[in-house]
Amino acid sequence: MQRCRALLAAHGARVEEVAAIGVSMPSPLDAELGVVLNPPNLPSWHGTPVRRLLEDALGRPVAIENDANAAALAEWRYGAGRGCDDLVYLTMSTGVGGGLVLGGRLHRGVASSAGEVGHIPVEWEGERCSCGLRGCLEAYTGGAAWARRLARLAPAESAVAQLAGGAANARPEHVVAAARAGDAFALAELVRFNDYLARGLAAIAFTVAPQRIVLGTIPTAAGEALCLGPVRERFRRHVWPFLAERIEIVASALGPLVAAHAGIVVARGALEARG
Repeated sequence: MQRCRALLAAHGARVEEVAAIGVSMPSPLDAELGVVLNPPNLPSWHGTPVRRLLEDALGRPVAIENDANAAALAEWRYGAGRGCDDLVYLTMSTGVGGGLVLGGRLHRGVASSAGEVGHIPVEWEGERCSCGLRGCLEAYTGGAAWARRLARLAPAESAVAQLAGGAANARPEHVVAAARAGDAFALAELVRFNDYLARGLAAIAFTVAPQRIVLGTIPTAAGEALCLGPVRERFRRHVWPFLAERIEIVASALGPLVAAHAGIVVARGALEARG
């Protein structure tokens, strides 16, 4: 809480001047109760009443939202989703998160668990996911899972390992940089990444059929030639032609600013909920 106050002070503001606080959490949660539920990457946080703790400490209205849901709302309101009513947003940073805006409204589903596209199975009994299941999309395209794979498999002579200062330190950003330089191992890794991502997007297309799928983080960083174009091509081969023609697959427009916009849109929701 001291950090919140210090951050505001650094910008010449006080907590008392804040209308509402929006929190974007990398976790499944109950948005109505403001409680975190079984976060795969934050196991000690299960059951934490984040909203109540912040409201008690700061004395301001607080709303919490899953980070991918909040980012989906941010892209829909301020970024690549403007002008469409049905949008799916995916982020592939530590894990793979997703958010659904359907009919111009965030769709949470049972237990606020709709949009967990990172756990669409893309390989039956495949790689173990951090959620405990096997074969999830996150186990193949999530940043943490990819880093573990690179530590095991990146050849010492590859540009990926050299850029990272050793395979143990390799991350997706090193793969992207090495692929741009033409490194064979990096290019093969991106082919694998793109293939699994397209499998997940095909499942989304047949389930939700959104007007637009917005891809953040790794695909945005990799860009058109290395990721977005190949993913669209794989996607087209595995969905009905009229879906391929009508569903747009685009990069995030907010990029690294998506987290700030996500907090703003959640805070706006806190104000609207209280009239």
